[in-house]
Amino acid sequence: MSNILIVKHGSLGDIAQASGAIQDIFENHKDDKLYLLTTKPYFDLFKKNPFITNVLLDKRLSRFNLIYLYSLMKSIKKLNIEKVYDLQNSSRTKFYQRILFPNSNSNKWSSSETTLPNDKTKEAFDETPALDRFDHQLKTSGLITKHTMLPDFSWACSDINNIKNEYKLDKYVVLFPFCSPHLYHKKWPYYNELIDLIKNKYQDQYKIVVAPGPNEINDAKEINAICLLNDGKAINISQLSALIKDSSFVVANDTGPAHMAAHLNAKGLTLFGSHTTALKVSIKRENFKVIQVSDLNKLSAIKVFEKLTNFLS
Repeated sequence: MSNILIVKHGSLGDIAQASGAIQDIFENHKDDKLYLLTTKPYFDLFKKNPFITNVLLDKRLSRFNLIYLYSLMKSIKKLNIEKVYDLQNSSRTKFYQRILFPNSNSNKWSSSETTLPNDKTKEAFDETPALDRFDHQLKTSGLITKHTMLPDFSWACSDINNIKNEYKLDKYVVLFPFCSPHLYHKKWPYYNELIDLIKNKYQDQYKIVVAPGPNEINDAKEINAICLLNDGKAINISQLSALIKDSSFVVANDTGPAHMAAHLNAKGLTLFGSHTTALKVSIKRENFKVIQVSDLNKLSAIKVFEKLTNFLS
């Protein structure tokens, strides 16, 4: 039995995407122990993952904090790690590689860089769809992949019957109209217009809810929908996963919950401007579709509503 380390710091959408890769690593290392290094926002979430033996916390303090860095590297070295699967593929994890296993190749440290195709630069390979990159990384590392291209994030769900009963939710549409302030270009501005169209056509057939994050609760007051909270606070990631999975439909900006919905097999739409492509982020699924436009401000509520009715009718 060997100890295997997976590194996945975040973000939320990326963790949903990596679910299939983590499952494939487990199935190729069934006789081994799998440890996962992550950050505080996702520490408790990964404890729910059935394929992980134990979760390690990386506080991601400054690289110049030598006391912390020494402590973290020492705790990892104590595990006598046989192989690392770097699913974060960041400059920070590359830095960790140089400390833990200098000059290592994909036999010891599997990353997008150590498994880079011979005919591509790192910059060019990073333009490849996200799931294809994971699939190439794992296959080049000698693994058989069955789940990487079809992630299933349902392991993250928890029981939310108490929340559904409190808000009397049966058939409902979930909207995610929020974005980080610095990502305003990802924000579609016509959610209230869409809500009016849904209510006019479907009357009381579907409730319309928003589930704001901790920093989005005030913004949720501007949306004409049920603001779903748990004891006055934002619901956690596991509760949010279940809310999405049980929904009738999801409409979202290109944010973490959109990627969760895609890999929870939820029916829905995500709205993309010109900041990236749906192909690159591997978000389009059988039940989860994309509207991509050059300018989200010019995407009408009518067009989004027409797409939505194709699913709900």
